[in-house]
Amino acid sequence: MTKFVTSTDINSQENKDRYSSGQKWVFQATFMNYAMAHWTRKSYTNVKMSLMHAGVNPLTLTAMDSGFMFTYAGGSFITGQLGDRFSPVVVVGLGLLGSTICLLLIVFGASTSIISNVALCGTWFLTCQLLHGAFQATGGPVNTAIMGNWFPAKGRGLVFGLWTCHQYIGDIAAALASAYILHAGYDWRWCIVVPAIINGVWSFVNFYMVPNTPEEYGVVTEASNAKAASQAAKIPQEEVAPIGFIQAFMLPNVMNYAIAFGFFKLVNYAMFFQLPIILSSHFTPSTSNVISALYSVGMMPGGIVCGWVSDLYGGRRACVIATFMGILCPLLLIFAEFMDVLPVYWLLLLLAFMGCLVGGPNNIITSAVAADLADDPSIKGNNRALGTVTGIINGSGSITAALGQLAIPVLYAMGMKDGVGYRYVWYFLIVCTFVGTSLMSGRIFKELYPHSAEATPIIASRHAGYTPISSEDSKA
Repeated sequence: MTKFVTSTDINSQENKDRYSSGQKWVFQATFMNYAMAHWTRKSYTNVKMSLMHAGVNPLTLTAMDSGFMFTYAGGSFITGQLGDRFSPVVVVGLGLLGSTICLLLIVFGASTSIISNVALCGTWFLTCQLLHGAFQATGGPVNTAIMGNWFPAKGRGLVFGLWTCHQYIGDIAAALASAYILHAGYDWRWCIVVPAIINGVWSFVNFYMVPNTPEEYGVVTEASNAKAASQAAKIPQEEVAPIGFIQAFMLPNVMNYAIAFGFFKLVNYAMFFQLPIILSSHFTPSTSNVISALYSVGMMPGGIVCGWVSDLYGGRRACVIATFMGILCPLLLIFAEFMDVLPVYWLLLLLAFMGCLVGGPNNIITSAVAADLADDPSIKGNNRALGTVTGIINGSGSITAALGQLAIPVLYAMGMKDGVGYRYVWYFLIVCTFVGTSLMSGRIFKELYPHSAEATPIIASRHAGYTPISSEDSKA
């Protein structure tokens, strides 16, 4: 969408108001995009039992989950590049529309003779979910790219921290909608059809009503004025080409953050998936699920707090993330040694607090940190890098986390053999937290000693990262 520009003064009140209204709309629209992605994703998982009762083999459902994670991780690398090369809102819209089609195909398969055909059933549902993972991969990298176009580095932490609540809103909407539909006695297929239809409708909102950049919304910027001046002087301007995958991967700190995020995401996945099982040895299954939900509740404010605090400290996000992880390690150690004897109230409090500590860094790395990394001085002037950078972090993180998950059942078996239960799993998570934090040491050093880093060319060339901290901020 493009709006008519009525003023060329960047500092005019009209331009400021237009920019502010555009920011609010883009925040809401991309928030809805990501929330819908999570709602549609969870809508399928919420009716797994119904699919099994309808005739889908449990092994097929397991293959669908694994296939989804595989195409989601691989798709993140590709969709990030697409978002930087084509209209990001079109890429997001196609992702939403594709998710709708995949979900409707799953419902179609469960409602026809396909489900009773042994040879066709597994292939049909697995193919649908493989495609679904690829379409869902547009959510993180491309929506983050759109947000990065609209929100500058200063104050970005809090904005992105609030924005990352989208996933929890989507998950909550999925749970409530499914619970209502099933409790009211409607057919379970409506749990998938309702979000699929809303998702499809919202995709067209992206096609026609969401602007990629402030310039498309009619906001006057330095870039738009420079372009207008060049056109008036008949000076040809070359279109800035998006950076390549290898170039993005070689940007300072991108590789380190991508792997670090993988370790943090592994800790998150382990807590999220294993807590109900771990707690079930002390509580009933229903109580275990309620208690473990406190971890998810704690994650929601985690991103907000982490982003807000990093803004207070001039964008020093690596230091804040390291602080969060440093506090998490002793709490994991407490769980490893004393979980079996912890009073229930302390257990509840620690789980909520740990959710905040894990959720903060996980949310902020894939949003504000990714946006900061894409602003690296080495590609100054090129605003078509954020989707690729976010895709690399998302994809690498998902792959690292998936591989790390393979160690958990092995460690659990060792713990059971030695009579210590999940203790070795907790130790493993402590090591993952330490390794992930250590990978950010170069950036932490530069944030703590910016002048020393600048005075050492070798260190600066290898460890220079995103630079939202201006010289003016340093003096303040």
